[in-house]
Amino acid sequence: MRCFSCSKLSFYVVCKKCQETLFVPTIQTRTVGTLDVISFFRYATLESLLHTKHKPEGYRVYKKLGKLFFRPFIKEFVENDEGEVYIVGVDEVVKNGYSHVAQLTHAMKYKEAKPLHAVLLARKRVNYSGKSLQYRLAHPRDFVYTGKSNVDVILVDDIMTTGITLQEAQKVLRAHGVNVLFALTLADVEERE
Repeated sequence: MRCFSCSKLSFYVVCKKCQETLFVPTIQTRTVGTLDVISFFRYATLESLLHTKHKPEGYRVYKKLGKLFFRPFIKEFVENDEGEVYIVGVDEVVKNGYSHVAQLTHAMKYKEAKPLHAVLLARKRVNYSGKSLQYRLAHPRDFVYTGKSNVDVILVDDIMTTGITLQEAQKVLRAHGVNVLFALTLADVEERE
């Protein structure tokens, strides 16, 4: 197979050289409303890889990205934090044979970190790609939560654009007695200096 980044022959979805040189996280935190959102990369850095979610090969790409970035993050988090935390993916709906967000949450399964798969699902299938903030506000996803109450969770999504989706998810979780510690995404679209 070929590396999805440099197209050279590789045994891995992303070759070792690209992992070491191109995929060095630039972790940043953005606050939207009352929610802190931690992102590993700027959107432009991972754009071509993020678009694989619309294709069957995205399964391998997102699985690898989860192992490279989400797994080490949660390992360090649980080792420095007391208690149990649950991982909730935003709208883990299966498309193209898999859920790209579920690949990220699954990678976070570790000792005291337990993924709750497909417990926060949108009733409305709204495509926000390329849409304005006004459109996003006028067309909420209308999430339904069916998971545990009175627990601490980390929200997971692939991309943060405006933060509207994550804020809506946080609101629904709070209504069910869930304490959202923060959100974690692969990439943030907002360009910072």
